[in-house]
Amino acid sequence: MSGGHHHHDHDHGHDHGHDHEHDHDHAPDDPSPPREYELLEQAIRELLIEKGLLTAEQIQRQIDDMDSRTPMNGAKLVAKAWTDPAFKARLLSEPKAVIQEWGIDLEKSPELMIVENTPSVHNVIVCTLCSCYPRAVLGVPPAWYKKKAYRARTVVEPRAVLAEFGTMLPDAVEVRVHDSTADLRYMVLPMRPAGTESWSEADLAGLVTRDALIGVTTARAPAAG
Repeated sequence: MSGGHHHHDHDHGHDHGHDHEHDHDHAPDDPSPPREYELLEQAIRELLIEKGLLTAEQIQRQIDDMDSRTPMNGAKLVAKAWTDPAFKARLLSEPKAVIQEWGIDLEKSPELMIVENTPSVHNVIVCTLCSCYPRAVLGVPPAWYKKKAYRARTVVEPRAVLAEFGTMLPDAVEVRVHDSTADLRYMVLPMRPAGTESWSEADLAGLVTRDALIGVTTARAPAAG
């Protein structure tokens, strides 16, 4: 087991932040030095442009495309599945085909599997290796999804992790953890909240949060009114 020594890797370098003699190296209008990943991203971007592989506009377009992907895509799919049993059956059996019909481009995306929560089974998604995530339907992953604590603990003690998100499940409910990989991503189809029988698809979609699509929470209950 080689788990023991990883914890120290991060400690180096933090103690040096307090050396004041470095403070005036930076121009006064930029008090903070660029972070490592920002420098890396800049370097890669410049390299791609320089090699003629991508233009600055193409890169910006890809960023815009990424930013426009939100959990709304997933929420709409769920709302439709809640109101249309035939659609739900297809969504579960051939998700990629159904989602592409909605105009969401999954051409180059990995396989996507939709797992359905039921009164007896609750699904939760994690990526233990890195942070694979179905961005086309869920947008940008939340910061905690990438954190080591979530990735390691969800597999070992999913109920404890769910409880920290405020999700308390009866003991009779089986918790299934799905580990995303480079080739296979997951999305949870949460259970439809009670009291929404007459709701429109648009209103139902409003109850579906990103966290419910990951499975750390359930869909929002309708506000008591």
